[in-house]
Amino acid sequence: MRRRQNAEIHLVNRDNNKRPDSFKTEEKRIFTKIDFFSSQKRVFALCLVFRMVNALLVQTYFNPDEHWQALEVAHHIAFGYGHLTWEWKKGIRSYLHPVVFVVLYKILAVLHLDNPWFMMKAPRLLQSIFSAIGDLYLYKLSDVLFGDYVSKWALFSQLTNWFMFFCFPRTLSNSLETVLTLVGLYYWPCMRSSSSKGSFKFRKWGLAVAALACAVRPTSAVTWLYVGLLELFMTHNRLRFIFLEVAPIGILVLGLVCLLDRFMYGSWILVPLNFLKFNFLSSGGDYYGTHKWHWYFTQGFPAMLFTYLPFSVAGIIYSRQWKLAVLITWELVLYSLLGHKEFRFVLPVLPIALMYSGFSLAAMRQLDSPQIKGKGSSKNGTTHPAKMKVAILFLLATNIPMALYMSLVHQRGAEDVMNHLAKEAVDDKVKSILFLMPCHATPYYSMLHKNLPMQFLDCTPSEEKGVPDESDCFMMEPVAFSSQYAKNWSLPSHIVLFDSEEQKLRNFLFSHNFREERRFFNSHFKVDRDLQGSVVVYVLKR
Repeated sequence: MRRRQNAEIHLVNRDNNKRPDSFKTEEKRIFTKIDFFSSQKRVFALCLVFRMVNALLVQTYFNPDEHWQALEVAHHIAFGYGHLTWEWKKGIRSYLHPVVFVVLYKILAVLHLDNPWFMMKAPRLLQSIFSAIGDLYLYKLSDVLFGDYVSKWALFSQLTNWFMFFCFPRTLSNSLETVLTLVGLYYWPCMRSSSSKGSFKFRKWGLAVAALACAVRPTSAVTWLYVGLLELFMTHNRLRFIFLEVAPIGILVLGLVCLLDRFMYGSWILVPLNFLKFNFLSSGGDYYGTHKWHWYFTQGFPAMLFTYLPFSVAGIIYSRQWKLAVLITWELVLYSLLGHKEFRFVLPVLPIALMYSGFSLAAMRQLDSPQIKGKGSSKNGTTHPAKMKVAILFLLATNIPMALYMSLVHQRGAEDVMNHLAKEAVDDKVKSILFLMPCHATPYYSMLHKNLPMQFLDCTPSEEKGVPDESDCFMMEPVAFSSQYAKNWSLPSHIVLFDSEEQKLRNFLFSHNFREERRFFNSHFKVDRDLQGSVVVYVLKR
């Protein structure tokens, strides 16, 4: 039988001298008829089915990197056409993550399934498999730290949190980084309450996964620097840890990734170094906008946790498991030092916060405990399922609508329009497309899957600060910019733009014989600078 860590979670009534097995007995009574969680294979099957449905329900646009830094690159490799953004010309991205989807695209092509529906859904379905693995390892990590009863509620928190539902199945490198973080943490002895000698044989697996996570996203080093220093402090044989484990595994993984990038780039490029120079040493990320230093603490992370926030805070306080709590703080603090901030940057520590929420929910089963002692506790440790039911209903009632709205409604026009154009292109109704909208506002060749001329407004960072790019110039003066742009364009068959700019450009479009073809709902409220309520397609009438 697996050894239980941190017996305190069994919520023993210290005053009445109850045995630690009392909580196990309570758990067994509750789950007598529910044997589903007795097998990790069943847990994984549940997570897999859930995440695949989750992936199919996600039909909205969130962040350009999902398409432009993963799928677009993979499409370029697999099919020979696709746009590579300036990052790939500067060598600050590794091909490791896109290559995952190259394999998928090749399989679709061989099976003749590379049609609009599969090109849109298959990448997220593949990511849903990885996400299910992440869910399973959160369950396993919670089991090791707190016991199998808490692990059930940690998994519940993970599956029902609105942001995990909205973001986890997306093909962002942050999503895969989060999966690798959960897998890696499970294998690190320092993350457990106590470490047996046998547990150290798994540390090499933890190191390998950590190195892989850093290869996918160099910023993952923020997480593993903390974990590595903690392990170095706790281990007895530090020299062996550094020279016989960290160095060989790190060099091996880095070497293999460098070989892959050497093959793809055609020259030797050290991606982590280039990434560090641009994002940290030169503050290049600030080009895409900055936030106040406290944004992650006051807005970003609380919004991601949403109504799980008080439960997570309570779980941290009452569980007294500080190592992972400090990891969350460590990551939020270091990312706060950067000017450019995004929700997805701190996605890897969101499941950890949700694990603490699972502790809180589990603790509601028995209020008489050394950690949680309330007015309603009874002398015999009577359970209070009513309070737990109210908490669960509250979490579901707040998170499910949010998850569905963000996944099905908000910014769906950006993907709907490309799905429409892809179907039109199959019937040869599309000859060329011009996107008169902020750069990277829609997917591109990876969803259109037709090698025809397309143009969008460039937003490559300028060497000189303060110089606006094409996208900025268009947004400042849509009519003047479009009139000048039209002097040198090759007349497109289709123009795609947001309704906020369409209202200003209607006369321009009519004067060039363009007429509205389709209009797709996009958003109820402002995105970036303007209300981008609809995405409109104009077609050339000859």
